[in-house]
Amino acid sequence: MDGQDEVSAREQHFHSQVRESTICFLLFAVLYIVSYFIIRRYKRKSDEQEDEDAIVNRISLCLSTFTLAVSAGAVLLLPFSIISNEILLSFPQNYYIQWLNGSLIHGLWNLASLFSNLCLFVLMPFAFFFLESEGFAGLKKGIRARILETLVMLVLLALLILGIVWVASALVDKDAASMESLYDLWEFYLPYLYSCISLMGCLLLLLCTPVGLSRMFTVMGQLLVKPTILEDLDEQIYIITLEEEALQRRLNGLSSSVEYNIMELERELENVKTLKTKLERRKKASAWERNLVYPAVMILLLIETSISVLLVACNILCLLVDETAMPKGTRGPGIGNASLSAFGFVGAALEIILIFYLMVSSVVGFYSLRFFGNFIPKKDDTTMTKIIGNCVSILVLSSALPVMSRTLGLVIVLTSAYGVLILKMPKVCTTVTSFVTK
Repeated sequence: MDGQDEVSAREQHFHSQVRESTICFLLFAVLYIVSYFIIRRYKRKSDEQEDEDAIVNRISLCLSTFTLAVSAGAVLLLPFSIISNEILLSFPQNYYIQWLNGSLIHGLWNLASLFSNLCLFVLMPFAFFFLESEGFAGLKKGIRARILETLVMLVLLALLILGIVWVASALVDKDAASMESLYDLWEFYLPYLYSCISLMGCLLLLLCTPVGLSRMFTVMGQLLVKPTILEDLDEQIYIITLEEEALQRRLNGLSSSVEYNIMELERELENVKTLKTKLERRKKASAWERNLVYPAVMILLLIETSISVLLVACNILCLLVDETAMPKGTRGPGIGNASLSAFGFVGAALEIILIFYLMVSSVVGFYSLRFFGNFIPKKDDTTMTKIIGNCVSILVLSSALPVMSRTLGLVIVLTSAYGVLILKMPKVCTTVTSFVTK
């Protein structure tokens, strides 16, 4: 009997592993396909030539798509964990959702952490150097020569980063044991390095999110149709049409020798056409879209922003008054055993909305910063180098999102009940804090 029980347990474990692997593969396949179409929408079409550079571009495109899919998975894992817990809590004995268990969630978080490290430190540097490589002088040109140059550059970059992190650790924490632990590459060095990246991502989120929250109203105002109050759209379209015709006549009358004036007029004509398109869109919009959708979206943005600020302020007050409110990476009651929100399913849905709103605001704020303004992708006119930069930036932001949400208290109930699943607070934060207090 003991032997049969052991065989049965091994079979159950095997089937569970196969089921979890299949689910992870299907979820990632969906994210990969969506990411591929997103990148293809912005990738420059002129890069699709049939030669050696085309092969390099395709490889870089695949690696960038993989990175963007990992970023999307890192963003969706936190809401997925909340939804899974509430579903299991509502239907504990349902046979068709037994696959949704703690082991699957743990496996997804482990895969997200592993793939994030792989993309940050291996795939994206390889894609960038492979795209810029030409092969060493004196060697036969080709894919092999470019791969060799890329591998050499990766080794040099790894040595450089290793030295920088080792020196930083020696300056911040002068304990000999902590510096010797850096020699343990797999158990300490890579998690420590990823913690540094997460810390930088948190700082970037703290910088981008307030900017994004203020810019969200402007962006939505540009995407939606504003109500027409005391405006005559027909008259505005008539005036802009006359201006367009006048510019077109001036442009046709100029000789090709006046290059500066031609370029200036073409730029002005393009702006006039863009304004005319916006006016025509406002005219074609229905009364419901003009008078209902725009105010509703603006009120919704105002409510979400107010709730986010209120939750952050309450969390800061709790941290100031009670030091036991500090987030800790302790194991909670487990998934499906207790509700992760005091308000049940409604509170969980609110947390999910705030998580997505925080991520969208951070991305909008990132592209609104003057330093990263040139990173904005353009439809059918974005180079592979800029695509790689965008994928790395989004990966850093998405990897820091769980830590950011936990620190600000937006999902404090979730992380206290299921803290093991969330990316732990970077150890480097504790080291820096102890260094400051000294």
